[in-house]
Amino acid sequence: MSFINFSSREINCKIVYYGAGLGGKTTNLQWIFERTVAKSGGKMLSLATETDRTLFFDFLPIELGTVRGFKTRFHLYTVPGQIFYDASRKLILRGVDGVVFVADSQEERMDANEEALDNLRTNLKEHGYDFATIPYVLQLNKRDLPNALPAGKLRQMLQLKGEPVLEAVAVNGAGVLETLKAVGRQVLAELKKG
Repeated sequence: MSFINFSSREINCKIVYYGAGLGGKTTNLQWIFERTVAKSGGKMLSLATETDRTLFFDFLPIELGTVRGFKTRFHLYTVPGQIFYDASRKLILRGVDGVVFVADSQEERMDANEEALDNLRTNLKEHGYDFATIPYVLQLNKRDLPNALPAGKLRQMLQLKGEPVLEAVAVNGAGVLETLKAVGRQVLAELKKG
């Protein structure tokens, strides 16, 4: 649910990067941050625990044009990869406007991908979101690894509603901005409708 600040004439939108642990969610945001916001002195926030290095979310505002005279600002978040931290995942999904599911292309990570995808759908439903209508992009990450499954097979296994599917190698930025643009376009289209 976008937040509109009438005094500053801004629409703030929340995009959450979701997926299994170590799939590349944070790497996506770090790559975007380093090539955009960091150059202008912006900050990325991170939370971590002593027991799990992947438990954190990143916050990154990016301005991407206007809607009806209002500037749009995207706030990007990641969720903890481990299902163990489901309460944090639910909390971070609250108020979401769009979701990027980052799938690890490695064959041995398919069970973790499917578990995280089921968890996403359950958590969205608990917040009252309809998975069929929420802006959503599937990113097939780690395409450079020798044990990556063919993209067609991954698409067949993970694509759920005809959503855009983009291939990526987040460590070098391949497909990262394209993924953000794809979900951003969907979020902006929803804003323009309402």
